[in-house]
Parts: sequence; structure tokens; C-alpha cells
Amino acid sequence: MVDRTSLSTRVASIPLWYHTIDLPDGSATPGWFDLRPVVDRLPWPEVKGKRCLDIGTFDGFLAFEMERRGAAEVICTDVPSHKDWDHLPRERARTLAFWGAAGGEKGAGFRVAADILGSSVTREWISIYDLSPERLGTFDVVVCGNVLIHLRAPFLALEAIRSVCGDHFLSTEAIDRPFTVLARMRPALFLEGIEGRWMIPNAAAHGRMIDLAGFDVLRATTYGEHFGVGHPERGRRGIRNRLRRLGNRLVAGDADVVPHSAVLSRIAHLDVTE
Repeated sequence: MVDRTSLSTRVASIPLWYHTIDLPDGSATPGWFDLRPVVDRLPWPEVKGKRCLDIGTFDGFLAFEMERRGAAEVICTDVPSHKDWDHLPRERARTLAFWGAAGGEKGAGFRVAADILGSSVTREWISIYDLSPERLGTFDVVVCGNVLIHLRAPFLALEAIRSVCGDHFLSTEAIDRPFTVLARMRPALFLEGIEGRWMIPNAAAHGRMIDLAGFDVLRATTYGEHFGVGHPERGRRGIRNRLRRLGNRLVAGDADVVPHSAVLSRIAHLDVTE
């Protein structure tokens, strides 16, 4: 029997949840983002019985989802400290101050959620740039959600991902609203440079990045990622918010979301000999 008082106390001990995660007592963590309404819309490969990797797991939603879907083994990775993020130099001090005050210990949410869920997911502290088969082996399925936009060198990261991917790669990323609407067929990257985001692709660019990194794109879709109850943007008003909501509706079909792209690919066997 679930001790609801103890469970709620443990959830409340985490000052900031990034993911909304269903818990055994019917409650959920108060995440910034809620993937539950859209998780079945992602172009998942078969994960049952497979060895799977979730890169940049944060609170672990996608890792737990692969475990729920029957993966034989799930390993997830993250950086060990907020200081290890690929910070924008102008925002580094402010970002570290925010996470130090609001976010608490890096990775504590995953630890609490995994324990509550009785999960067998294993976490490794490693930068995406340092992924290698020597360190982790290779995986049947690799998932990477909302990491590339936070990197100064996303193509180097994709090269590292390819080194540990034995078959399927599922990538999800937030996408730029105007470029996705106005340049649907032309790959474009928008230099954002705020709030830890370096460059934002449009939907076409997201797929093209995966292709250039040595993967064959199998399926791609756009969708809206919902704000969770803990997100500071939830319920905001004003002209900028109304324009953003309009863009969200044009790209993702829903105003109260963040437009995203999901790309399922398979590693391409390239002839690199000269």
C-alpha cells in the first residue's frame, strides 16, 4: 500500500521538477513540462527487449517510459552538476544562480522518482560529447530529448550519439515557430542565445541535422509539448504571450504548448573509405 503522506513529502523535497511523472498513488510530480498527453504520438521504435539509452534524462521521464514499454535494459545519462551544462557565456552566472536557488541538487528528482517507481534504470554521469562505445557500449535504441538546442556544438554531439547507436535513434527538440511556418521546406537554424538555448531549428532543419549526422530518417512529426503545473510561463498574459500562442497553434495545432519536432531515424551504414 502506498503511503501518500510519505510520498508527497518526498516529492515536495525537490524544489523544481522538470518532468511531470505519474506516481503509484495516482498523483504526479509538478513538472515544468508534461509529456504525458503526447508521449504516444512520438514515432517510437520497438523498445521491448532492447538495450536503450536516454541522453540528458533530467528527471527521467523518457527513460521510465522505455522501461514501461518493456526495454530489457535502460541506461540514462546526464551531467553531474549545473556547472557542467554548455552555458551561454553571458548567461552563465545568472543561470547558475537560478539553478542553485530554485533547482537544488542536480539529478535529485530522478533519484526520488526512480525510487518511488521501483525503477531499474541506471544513470551514468557523462556529457553528451563524451559518449563512446568504450564507456557505455552500444544500444539498440537511443533517445535524446531537448538537448541539442542547449549545445554550442550540436553536430559534435550527434557524432557522439552515432558512436553508441546500433540501430534506432529518436530525437525530439523544440522548434522555431516562424521558420517552421514560413520556411517549411528549407532547413533553418535560428540563433536564439537566451535562457540556455543556443540555436533553435525549424522542423526541416531538425530532420536535416539528423540526416547529416549519418542517420536515415524514417519518420518525423511535429507536436506540442504541454506546460506542466510547475512551469513559470503557465497562465501568463500580454501581447507577446498572445503572439506566441498564435504561433503555437499554427505550428502544433494547440496554443498552450511548446512546438516540437520528433524524428525517428536508423543509423546509416556509410562507406567512409577513400
